[in-house]
Amino acid sequence: MARFIGPKGKIVRRFGVNIFDNDKYDRLLQRRSDGPGQHGAKRSRKPSDYALQLIEKQKLRYSYGLLEKQFRRVFHKAQQMPGVTGDNMLVLLESRLDSLAFRSGFGRSLTQARQLVNHGHLKVNGRRVDIPSYRVRGGDVITLNDRDGSRALATRYLKENPRFSGGDWLEVDRDTLTVKVLRQPLAAEINSPANENLIVEYYSK
Repeated sequence: MARFIGPKGKIVRRFGVNIFDNDKYDRLLQRRSDGPGQHGAKRSRKPSDYALQLIEKQKLRYSYGLLEKQFRRVFHKAQQMPGVTGDNMLVLLESRLDSLAFRSGFGRSLTQARQLVNHGHLKVNGRRVDIPSYRVRGGDVITLNDRDGSRALATRYLKENPRFSGGDWLEVDRDTLTVKVLRQPLAAEINSPANENLIVEYYSK
């Protein structure tokens, strides 16, 4: 499936926000806060309401590494759930297995964590799951595959990524390489790089 494989630094500079939650892009923005390309430093005219909505949608879509069709599917599912659509959308995105793996430290980037899932290194409640979009729920326990290679890879990722950016809804045991989902995340606990209200307006037209 098609994925963005270009330089992520250009995406970060385009939006002016570290949407990939990686420390190196914070340093990049400190050095080069202007947009990419030869005209990046020039001030453009004031964006329209539609442009602002589109920018916020692209921020969130790129940060979770989804294609437009996948992202739109998440939005429609959020619409069908009770509650606030924008909050539901954030919860659905953060409840993906690849997102959980990243927040738990199994990868310096979401792409690295997604690869861990795609290659079948993780199990949910004892069952091997290789679908990054798999939705985790409260009470689920995520463990490593029994293979030595899986444990060695996860251990290396944890050493390379000592920070833990999850939240109170996750419990990570680094000794046993186990993650327990205590409950579903709350929208207020999710550090979103975008304004979800503008995204709802974009899709509601």
